Amino acid sequence: MKEKVVLAYSGGLDTTAIIPWLKEHFGYEVICCCVDCGQGNELDGLDERAKLSGASKLYIENIIDDFSENYIMPCVKAGAVYENKYLLGTSMARPAIAKKLVEIARKEGASAICHGATGKGNDQIRFELSIKALAPDLKVIAPWRMTDVWTMQSREDEIEYCKQHGIDLPFSTDSSYSRDRNLWHISHEGLELEDPANEPNYDHLLVLGVTPEKAPDEGEYVTMTFEAGVPKSINGKEMKVSDIIKELNRLGGKHGIGIVDIVENRVVGMKSRGVYETPGGTILMEAHQQLEELVLDRATLETKKDLGNKFAQVVYEGKWFTPLREAIQAFVDVTQEYVTGEVKFKLYKGNIIKAGTTSPYSLYSESLASFTTGDLYDHHDADGFITLFGLPLKVRAMKMAELSKNKEN
Repeated sequence: MKEKVVLAYSGGLDTTAIIPWLKEHFGYEVICCCVDCGQGNELDGLDERAKLSGASKLYIENIIDDFSENYIMPCVKAGAVYENKYLLGTSMARPAIAKKLVEIARKEGASAICHGATGKGNDQIRFELSIKALAPDLKVIAPWRMTDVWTMQSREDEIEYCKQHGIDLPFSTDSSYSRDRNLWHISHEGLELEDPANEPNYDHLLVLGVTPEKAPDEGEYVTMTFEAGVPKSINGKEMKVSDIIKELNRLGGKHGIGIVDIVENRVVGMKSRGVYETPGGTILMEAHQQLEELVLDRATLETKKDLGNKFAQVVYEGKWFTPLREAIQAFVDVTQEYVTGEVKFKLYKGNIIKAGTTSPYSLYSESLASFTTGDLYDHHDADGFITLFGLPLKVRAMKMAELSKNKEN
């Protein structure tokens, strides 16, 4: 009986070529698993393609709600943004995909999992760290790192290899961007983006929306509600999280929201340049942050910001299934208990403009913040506070003046 391998399958040229390659070089029975995180029409025709390529079976596993609620929302609650720009769209999805691959491998009695990530990228780390954490006994096969047996170096090589194995599919040799899409975002790398000196060709590149210049000349107001940090409705209509993200993607894309051009530091040590479209995610993160401004005290917000940056690094590096991620998330969950209320904003040509935020747990006091004197604040109290708060500065200045005087004498 042949050993089984579960292949993380997208239906693209790389994973199509990997199917006959696994059979030829290892004698595996290949079981394809496509994990649906919201790729849309990219999943069309996959079943026939996988079978034609030599796979014995194809699983298409829809995890959109799981991805939304158990991976996206912890990052939103944490305010996790890598290097101040990247909203972790690919980083969050990889552990979710890996978990499903392990489930299918267990179900099929497979001895290995194969992925098509390259040896230069972050995804190999995210997939393999997740698999090690969830199923340390499973073998991992990474063809692009096995240069002694994986000899294909171009799309032309892969197309020719497929044809030699009786797989004649309508793949093109045309150059295009390298993209990764899910419910949260789409990333773009390659072509003119490989040189940071080049401006992105947005007319050719954008998929989810338009540039701010091409957005409507009239702004659009949006109202959202949250309960314990989780979005519940848009413009009065209650929806589950995944549907809220879809609607925010539509609104954000229409108004040119969430286009980021970044040169980021990969885990493997190199810098890479990419453009991310995250229209709905950008709006959701901003709306959530606006509500937190009202309800979190200064010390908690300060600590949460530091841990949010750490959370982003942990997720980016593929360390989702670790005690550290669980511990930071536990802290974040406590901070979200009172992040409940309504956020209103206007979308206009790439901007998210505040239009009013309310919460029953708001710590904002108009009587305190107003220029008029209220009962809770006596201006004279500031004298003693400033004296004590500035005491270290005063003592140091006096000491330095004394030393300077002694030198002169």
